[in-house]
Amino acid sequence: MDEPADGPATQPPGDPDGLRRAVRALTAEIAELQAERADRHLLDLATGILVAQLSAPPSAAAGHLSRLAASTRVSAPDVAADIVNAAAGITVAEGRRAPARRLRRTDAAVGAATYAGQAATALLESGLSHLGVQAVWLWRRTATDCLELVAHAGGSALQAVHWQWLPAHMDGPLRTALDTGEPGWLPGGPPPGQPLPGAAPDTGRAVLPLRDQGAVVGALLAAWPGPVAFDPPMRRAVEAVADSAARIVDAAPDPDGSGSPLTLRVLLDCVADAVLLLSRTGGPAAGDWVVGHANPAAARQLGGLPKPVGRSLDEVLPVYSTDLLRLVDEARTAAAPRRVDRLADKGAGALTDVRALPLGPERAVVLWHTSDDPGLMLPQVLGRLDHLALFEDDLVTGVSEWSERAYSIFGMQRGAPGVPLRDLLSRTHRDDKGQLAALLESLTVRQEGAHALIRIIRDDGGMRHVRISAEPLLKGAVTVAVTGVFQDVSAQHRTELALGATYDELTAAHAQAAVRHQFVLQLQQAILPEVPESVRLPGLLVTARYRPAAQEYRVGGDWYDVLPLPDGRVMLAVGDIAGHGLRAATAMVAVRNALRGLAFTGASAGQLMGWLNAVASADPQHSTATAVCAHYEPREGVLRWSSAGHLPLILLREGRAVLLETPRDLLLGAVKAVEYTETVTPLRPGDLLVLYTDGLVERRHRSLDHGVERLRRAVEGAERPGLDEMADLLLAEVRGDTDDDTSLVLLRVLAKP
Repeated sequence: MDEPADGPATQPPGDPDGLRRAVRALTAEIAELQAERADRHLLDLATGILVAQLSAPPSAAAGHLSRLAASTRVSAPDVAADIVNAAAGITVAEGRRAPARRLRRTDAAVGAATYAGQAATALLESGLSHLGVQAVWLWRRTATDCLELVAHAGGSALQAVHWQWLPAHMDGPLRTALDTGEPGWLPGGPPPGQPLPGAAPDTGRAVLPLRDQGAVVGALLAAWPGPVAFDPPMRRAVEAVADSAARIVDAAPDPDGSGSPLTLRVLLDCVADAVLLLSRTGGPAAGDWVVGHANPAAARQLGGLPKPVGRSLDEVLPVYSTDLLRLVDEARTAAAPRRVDRLADKGAGALTDVRALPLGPERAVVLWHTSDDPGLMLPQVLGRLDHLALFEDDLVTGVSEWSERAYSIFGMQRGAPGVPLRDLLSRTHRDDKGQLAALLESLTVRQEGAHALIRIIRDDGGMRHVRISAEPLLKGAVTVAVTGVFQDVSAQHRTELALGATYDELTAAHAQAAVRHQFVLQLQQAILPEVPESVRLPGLLVTARYRPAAQEYRVGGDWYDVLPLPDGRVMLAVGDIAGHGLRAATAMVAVRNALRGLAFTGASAGQLMGWLNAVASADPQHSTATAVCAHYEPREGVLRWSSAGHLPLILLREGRAVLLETPRDLLLGAVKAVEYTETVTPLRPGDLLVLYTDGLVERRHRSLDHGVERLRRAVEGAERPGLDEMADLLLAEVRGDTDDDTSLVLLRVLAKP
C-alpha cells in the first residue's frame, strides 16, 4: 500500500524541506495538544468536584458532566468552568456566565503552560484578545527594583530586545504602577516622552501591577492596535486576567529559563552574528545540548521556531546539529575557541564563519552567519560598523537623503522620504529636545560641526538612543546643507544599564545569601526535626527521614508527623503542599500545626481530614495538598486512616509488600466541604508500614504508578532488622529525578501490650 504523498515516510533522508514541514506540523500539533491539555485540566478538576458532590466514582461523574453539556448545549469545558466557579464560591449572574467561563478557562490555560512564553500566549489568546488586545508584556520586579521582561506575546522581537531590562530610575506608567500599586489606563497611548511597547505611540495601553501575597512583584502591559475607550466592564475584565498573570511571573524568575547570568545574556544580545548559548544536560548526543539563550539575530534566522530556548540542539538546528556538536566538542577538548569557514550546504542554507567557544564544562557558545554572496560582505560589514547610517539635509530644497540603515534606526519603512534634522524635534524625547536644538544652532547659526546624543521615539513605540554627528556645508557665507551620520548606541546603553543593575543585584544577593541560607535551614529544622534513631511509641517502633530539595533555597511543602495521643492512640501523617518556596512552606506550617492541635480533640482520622480541608480552603493563596492521616490503636491492633489524594501506603508482611489503595477523595483545599472516607486496616506484630511523599518516587518520563511499584519492590527486597538502616537504604536506592523534597516514615508494629 502506497504511503500518503505528504507523509514523513515519503521524504528522502536528509531532505531539508520535508524536515521543515515536519517541524511545522509538529509545532501546530503541540499547540493543539496544549489547548487540549488546558481543557483536560479543567475537566478533571470539575470531575473531581462532582465525585465529592455526588458520592460517585470518577467514571460516573465524568458521564454526568457530559450529559450536562449535551442537555444544556454548552461545551463540556464551559460546563466544567461553571462547576469549578460554583465550587469556589463564585456567584455568577445569568448574564455574566460567559465572562466567568472565559476567565476560568484562561486560568486553566495559563496553569497548563510549560514555559512563560507559552503562558503569555495563552493569556493573550484566551483572556485578552476578545477585548481587542494585540500584545501583552510581563515584567518581573527584581531585588534592586528594576524590571526584567519575563514573557511577551503578540509583540515584535525587536521590541522585546529593547524592553527586556528597565532600570529602577526610569519614569513613566510602569514605574507608577509599581510604586502606587494602581493600574494605569492610557486610552490614547502613554504621555509624550514616556514610550511603551505597542503598535504606535497613540494606541491604547493598560498598565497593571501584578501582586503576590499583597506585594507588587511585577507589571503587565496590554497593548491595543488603536485608541481605546476603557469603560468599567473592560477595566474589570483586564484586571481579572491580571490575577492569572501574576502566576507567570512567579513561575519564571528567569525570562528565558536558561539560568544564565543577565550580564552574559545582554552581552550576547549585542553581538551582530547569530549566537546560541548551549547548556549540557548529560550524554554525548546533540539532544543533550539544550539552548539556554538565543540572541535576536539567531531568533530571526531560526525562522518560525516559536521558542528555541529549552529545546535541544537537534530540534533547533536539525540539519547541522551533528557538525555543530563536533565543533563544540573540539573546543571543549582544546579549552579554546574553534572555527570553520563553512559547514557543508545541505540544502537548508549554508552556515559560514561558524565558531564554538567553551564556557566551562557545561556550557558553550556557537556563532555563525548565513551570507553566501561574497559581494554582499563589504556592505554588510560597513553597515554593521557601530550601527552607522549616513544622511544629508539640503536646506534649500528641504529634502533629506538617508542611507538604508537610517530607516531601521528610526523604525520607518524603507523608501520613505528622509526626515530633516529640524523635523526630528517631534520624534525626540521631551528631555532631549534642548540637545537637538543646540545641535541645529551650532550647524546653522555658528556654522560649526557638532554632535549630540538624543532619544528618538519610533513610530512603533520603541525608543532608540541615537548619536548624531554632523558638519555644515557652506556656499560662500551661507549654510546650504548639513551632512553627517546617525549612530544607534541603544545596545551599548542597555548593556551599561544592565551591567550596573546586575552589579547592584549581585551585591544585594551576596549580602542576603548567608542570612537566607541560615533562615531556610532553621525553618526546615523547626518544621521537620530530624529523627536520627528510631523511637518507641505505644505499639510501634518509628523512624522518619526528610530529604530537602536538591536546589538550594528551594523550600518544599512536604511534611510528616508522628504524635502519641492521651487516649493511647498514635497519630501518623504525611503530606505535600503543592508548589515550592516560602509560600508552600508557610502553608505547610499552617496545615501541620492545625492537625497537631486538632488531633487532641479525639476526633477520627476522617473528621480531622475534613477540618484540615477547611483550613486549606481558607488559605488566601488557595493552596492545595495531598495528605494521609492515620490513627494506630495498639490495643486493637488496627490502623484507621484517611487519604486526601495521596499516594498509597505500603504494607510489608511476611516478606511480601502490598499497596494499601487509597479512597478516591479530593485534595485538601480543592473544594470547601468534603467528607473523607475512613479505612480500617488490621495490623499484626512484625508488620512494616511505609508512608512517603511523591518526591521519593516521581520521575520526569515515567508515571507515578511506575515509581510507586519501584518503591514497593525495593521495600520487599530490602527488609533489614534495623529500621533506621532500612530507611537509609530506601532513600539511597529509590530516588526521584525531579529535585523535589521527600518525606519518609517507617513503622514497625510491635506485640500488643
